[in-house]
Amino acid sequence: MPAAPDPSATSVGDLEIAADQAIAACGGDAREAVKALLIAIDFLEAEADELPAAVSKGYSRGRHIAQRDRKE
Repeated sequence: MPAAPDPSATSVGDLEIAADQAIAACGGDAREAVKALLIAIDFLEAEADELPAAVSKGYSRGRHIAQRDRKE
């Protein structure tokens, strides 16, 4: 399995291309592209919050607090 990409290794040109693609996907409206990206971030954060509950405590060797034991 390949290693995770290093965010600092991403070239400025790649970011420009990705930004242009996101804006183009939203019909050229930069504000709509930002809103779509914020929704995507919220979705990914919600998924990441659910991951510890999906991993057994034995497998993770107690490195996370079980979802039901968590107090916020």
